[in-house]
Amino acid sequence: MEWVNETVVREFVFLGFSSLARLQQLLFVIFLLLYLFTLGTNAIINSTIVLDRALHTPMYFFLAILSCSETCYTFVIVPKMLVDLLSQKKTVSFLGCAIQMFSFLFLGCSHSFLLAAMGYDRYMAICNPLRYSLLMGHGVCMELVAAACACGFTVSLVTTSLVFHLPFHSSNHLHHFFCDISPVLKLASQHSGFSQLVIFMLGVFALVIPLLLILVSYIRIISATLKIPSSIGRYKTFSICASHLIVVTVHYGCASFIYLRPKTIYTSSQDTLISVSYTILTPLLNPMIYSLRNKEFKSALQRSAKHCILLIKEPFFKLLMPSTCQAKCVFYTFFFI
Repeated sequence: MEWVNETVVREFVFLGFSSLARLQQLLFVIFLLLYLFTLGTNAIINSTIVLDRALHTPMYFFLAILSCSETCYTFVIVPKMLVDLLSQKKTVSFLGCAIQMFSFLFLGCSHSFLLAAMGYDRYMAICNPLRYSLLMGHGVCMELVAAACACGFTVSLVTTSLVFHLPFHSSNHLHHFFCDISPVLKLASQHSGFSQLVIFMLGVFALVIPLLLILVSYIRIISATLKIPSSIGRYKTFSICASHLIVVTVHYGCASFIYLRPKTIYTSSQDTLISVSYTILTPLLNPMIYSLRNKEFKSALQRSAKHCILLIKEPFFKLLMPSTCQAKCVFYTFFFI
């Protein structure tokens, strides 16, 4: 398609932190440290789950997938943001913007459905404890993760296609630090009512449907927990679900504010602040909430740390304390000399 006397946008300029020009180097240091800490924390969690056989259960399988998903989520957004904080030219190509939007929508939507799968897992563990290992086998867990990824892929593909099929030939200044839906749509020269309706309905599907599934799971969990005669038993049951509820609250609180609100109250400054929270802080806090509140995981982490220390020390002991054969060789060598 050719536009007469109009320039087609080939790249976007990020203006997310332009109002904080004097603080960008400080923000770079802070965000870099948080990002490295996030990568390290998620790496420790995944390594512990893989190495310790006691954690080879559906709950920790979903936790490992959640940790990997949030690591990839930050990788899509944070490195580019860190580079832009130190560079004068904060640009991204048209294709690069589309790839970034598709990637973070895929991971974000999959995250919502993964939280629903984790809620279903807690329901099965509490309401069907005797058949839990049979009903939540490895194949079922893999199918739930595959279904979450399939839903995320479908939503992200359709949404990204609808957004970037709109004409962009006016301003290319994006009031954000990554390619989110609302800031990019604001730059479109023409808006299709049908496209915006479909995008909104996909957002409802990706956020409301998993939330309803989580609510159904917890309604049944609460009804089953209230039947437990012991107050200690009820407390233990609710404590098992507390971490998941905290993560669900944080995730849906941020996502609903960004994607399920009227476009008339769109403000770039508020969106930038909320986006920083769910792109940097939430991926850091979520795995820690699951791990630090869990005694079983902390015990497994201690066992894994001791095992790693022993593996590191073993080569040094071999060097300092040679085998019998090596000792004999050294003795005979010095004797004949």
